[in-house]
Amino acid sequence: MADFALNNPNTGKQEETFQRIADSDRDGILDRSTAAFKEWSATSIDERAAVLARTADLYEERAEELAEHIGREMGKLTRWGKAEISIVADIYRYYAEHAHELLADEELPAQGAIHSYVRKDPLGPLLGIMPWNFPYYQVARFAAPNLLLGNTIVLKHASICPLSSQDCEDLLVEAGLPKDAYINIYASGSQMDDFVADKRIKGVSLTGSESAGAAVAKTAGENYKKSVLELGGNDPFIVLDDEKLEWVLDQYLPIRMYNTGQACNAPKRLIVMEDFYDRTVEYLEKKIDAMKVGSFDDENADIGPLSSIDARDEIVERLQKAAQNGEATIRVGGKALDREGAYMEPTLLTDVDPKADVGCNEIFGPVAIVYKVKDADEAVKVANEASEYGLSGSVWGADVEAAAKVASQLKDGMTFVNEASVTAAGLPFGGVGRSGYGRELARWGVGEFVNEHLFRVSGQDDAGLSPAL
Repeated sequence: MADFALNNPNTGKQEETFQRIADSDRDGILDRSTAAFKEWSATSIDERAAVLARTADLYEERAEELAEHIGREMGKLTRWGKAEISIVADIYRYYAEHAHELLADEELPAQGAIHSYVRKDPLGPLLGIMPWNFPYYQVARFAAPNLLLGNTIVLKHASICPLSSQDCEDLLVEAGLPKDAYINIYASGSQMDDFVADKRIKGVSLTGSESAGAAVAKTAGENYKKSVLELGGNDPFIVLDDEKLEWVLDQYLPIRMYNTGQACNAPKRLIVMEDFYDRTVEYLEKKIDAMKVGSFDDENADIGPLSSIDARDEIVERLQKAAQNGEATIRVGGKALDREGAYMEPTLLTDVDPKADVGCNEIFGPVAIVYKVKDADEAVKVANEASEYGLSGSVWGADVEAAAKVASQLKDGMTFVNEASVTAAGLPFGGVGRSGYGRELARWGVGEFVNEHLFRVSGQDDAGLSPAL
């Protein structure tokens, strides 16, 4: 009997069912991954790079089908799905094209030896626990650099992504990855603790909720293995002046509402000066009220459904509670739409209490929040002190030097000036605080789950350095 189903958030209807693994399957899965590691880690850098390059090609060739899968699974508009797939192809191709540069030995001063250097060695089988909001991209960020290193991967995806999670394995295998070097498993979150603790797993990467991240970090730490966590954000978007106010707001709104607001690094807190606060609110009220909500395959839709009806209802309940408690004013939207599927009205909040739930915690949906401050110093204070997250932030202003000075004060893992939420294969991704730790992409992607192995070569007559300290 099936354990879970693909529930299409566009229609609210169940489409396909799938079987989760049994606990007794764990040993076989990890034995297979361990055996595959011996083969995959012994291949040349060129062989691994070729697999990643072919994977990039396959994502591009199958973009239509792959976008349709995630549209049905979690409601991503087709144009957004194709954009995600394009970035995924870029990531696999980046690691293929930069393989030798990224894995090159690091030469050190000899320091009393003939030769001292550090070699990048793979660790072994890794566990990935990934979320539903960017089903291909999140996997690529983790898989591409680690497969290049020679690690193997066991991947537990979100249960609402059964089609795309299997796509990730199938495309790698078709590209030439040896059998079991990447294993997609249909599993529950409660089954992951035993995987993390198992000695055959050498590291774990999780993108998801704070509670799941805390559980993974605890078990990983107790078993002396590394973890990387990306847990979400409440990113500030600070506007310093009104020289190009409408242009800036036209940048902000689609970034905030991208993926129907279900992006960890979306700018969730718009912070503007009091001089142009009223104009900002008035402009956004009109823009948000005019946004069209539609299914993933509606070419005219501005946003799609939420990932599930439960997710939609949870957000609507939080918004209504905040309004009733005087913790926020709902200027536009805030309600579920009376139609089949997980749709809600795009929403604008003002007068938000920074210490209330909707102020200090992430809202993972199509909700814009505007804060009013008197100057840049207060904007920085609101950005840094009203949230314990630290994923990314941005500062916008006509005076680039002044904007950069303000941006330098933000306590985030990624900070932007006159742009926001930028991701690319050659840029590191990650945060601090409640947003987690560790970095993905670029050279940092191969720096997390790697044995930076020191080698020193000395002649028998060389004195070298003291072996004891």
